[in-house]
Amino acid sequence: MIDSNPTDFKKLYRNSLENEVLVDLYKKMLLPRCIEEKMLILLRQGRISKWFSGIGQEAIAIGVTAAMQKEEYILPMHRNLGVFTTREIPLWKLFAQWQGKADGFTKGRDRSFHFGTQEYKIVGMISHLGPQLGVADGIALAQKLKNTGRATAVFTGEGGTSEGDFHEALNVASVWSLPVLFCIENNGYGLSTPTSEQYNCENLADRALGYGMESHIIDGNNIVEVYTKISAILNDIRENPHPVLIEFKTFRRRGHEEASGTKYVPDELMEYWEERDPLTRFEQYLLDENIITSDQVAQWSEEFKQEINDGLDLAFAKALPQTTPQQELADVFAPHTHQQVQPENSTQNIRLIDAIKDGLEEAMDKYDDLVIMGQDVAEYGGVFKITDGFVEKYGNQRVRNTPICESAIVEAGMGLSIAGMKAVVEMQFADFVSSGFNPIVNYLAKSYYRWNQKADVVIRMPCGAGVGAGPFHSQTNESWFYTVPGLKIVYPSSPADAKGLLIASIEDPNPVLFFEHKALYRSVYDHVPDGYYNIELGKAFTISEGNDATVITFGAGVHWVKQFIDKEQLDIDLIDLRTLVPLDKEMITASVKKTGKVLLVTEDNLTGSVISDVAAFISEECFEFLDAPVMRLGSIDTPIPFEKGLENNYLPTKYLEEKLKKLLDY
Repeated sequence: MIDSNPTDFKKLYRNSLENEVLVDLYKKMLLPRCIEEKMLILLRQGRISKWFSGIGQEAIAIGVTAAMQKEEYILPMHRNLGVFTTREIPLWKLFAQWQGKADGFTKGRDRSFHFGTQEYKIVGMISHLGPQLGVADGIALAQKLKNTGRATAVFTGEGGTSEGDFHEALNVASVWSLPVLFCIENNGYGLSTPTSEQYNCENLADRALGYGMESHIIDGNNIVEVYTKISAILNDIRENPHPVLIEFKTFRRRGHEEASGTKYVPDELMEYWEERDPLTRFEQYLLDENIITSDQVAQWSEEFKQEINDGLDLAFAKALPQTTPQQELADVFAPHTHQQVQPENSTQNIRLIDAIKDGLEEAMDKYDDLVIMGQDVAEYGGVFKITDGFVEKYGNQRVRNTPICESAIVEAGMGLSIAGMKAVVEMQFADFVSSGFNPIVNYLAKSYYRWNQKADVVIRMPCGAGVGAGPFHSQTNESWFYTVPGLKIVYPSSPADAKGLLIASIEDPNPVLFFEHKALYRSVYDHVPDGYYNIELGKAFTISEGNDATVITFGAGVHWVKQFIDKEQLDIDLIDLRTLVPLDKEMITASVKKTGKVLLVTEDNLTGSVISDVAAFISEECFEFLDAPVMRLGSIDTPIPFEKGLENNYLPTKYLEEKLKKLLDY
């Protein structure tokens, strides 16, 4: 609790601020309080569906936002209404957002404060809370690389500090000396769970010590203390980039959301914090000091209420979204028109791993705002040595070793994109992406659909079996992401394709998962064009042409099937999908209609695999052209074993001849 006497106003607000600044801070708090009171009335009337109240916490959002520059990004939570009003977002626009109107920031696709706006440099939260902390790291990294002298502020609650993303984000910010202000609103409860059941340290600010980070505890209900201390801290951060952790002591005097109620809060605790209300307490001080008058308070309140009512009238008059499936699908990905760059005539006969390295170098040369991040990718060159020599060429600001924290690094990539840069994130092994799964599927994948924010991030995924690496270094896990709208998935099989597709993936403003089969890295050679060229995503490639059947596969499967076809001299269409999302349905359909028989091959285990979905598509769209059942071949439904004999038993290669014979003889 805050020990200050709530009636000792002069001592509480002793400061050097001019009266006009004090009045401005008061009015900035009064407006969101008036909005809150109106929202609670509308909620009771059933005119809005849900409300997350920040009554009693206004000083934090207003104080921090007022201390920041307008071009500095803020990442608020769902009780930080004061961030949005202090940035002077038109009220009708906010109300339209909350009502799910077409003119809201998310066109009705998300609710309350789950939105962002580049115009006002605000990046809203998602319900998973933690990812925005790492996103703030990425935005701050961009500011540092661009030498803008700007800070970034991000909010979380005391409950959110238990999430792994919180700890990863603090660690990355500290290691990289990022200009981030981490703001913890310690408001006493996570829904109904008191702080005594959430953490066992005296103060959350103490956690900063473990990360070598500066921290402060601030009375979150004292607008003057918040504004003055945060202003000084931000000035220091701008001049000397480093992260700072702030714990604001405050209290949540209404429910987690209004339906939750507050029956779990002891009456004496509620009374204690009501006496320390940041608005009424500051108002009394200003009245006592003759800085404002009661008539002025009444006048401002009426003006704000009229502004709110006018905004509500305008918002209620706005239309609800009218859409079609085609319109919705068109907004899943950020628009991107492929500009074909033809390859040069000169080539080199190089390995897959060399082609990927070439593609990265070409992209780094073309885009000076491209940053590569990953474990051991800098001086060491990555575990597969793909980025060997990159630090010497591009410097360790653009080729960055990361701590072992997949979530925070994916989130940092998203932050770089928000700040106008590009990112390539290397997963040391595709298996490790599970530790960064949440920001990929819930942040990167959904950002454009939600609020038109591109996620210009490529995630490189070394994957695949055949090298005796066991269950945690051998998975080909493209199916984990295939079902998530908003992600593009690329999976090349040849060096020439790998280079051109990687460059195209980096050009694309959408999140791309780029799978690289480890067993092909040094075993497959190809004549790869020199220089910069690209291959359009979503276009499959016909490896060989035939009339007896169609085999559709990707990755290592292309080489398994090609070797068998050549050996047996089969008359078969062999299609390399190359891109799983977008899927080249046109080429698939044309080939199946031509041959009437189809086998789909994957290295993934069969259940829930990508080819199972493709098989369903073929059965539905090409049924009348089929002369045999659609057949599938994949690995068995077990984890990938380590021992070579067990691994061979897991993989489907030994069943390929039998399956193809069955198809051709049908």
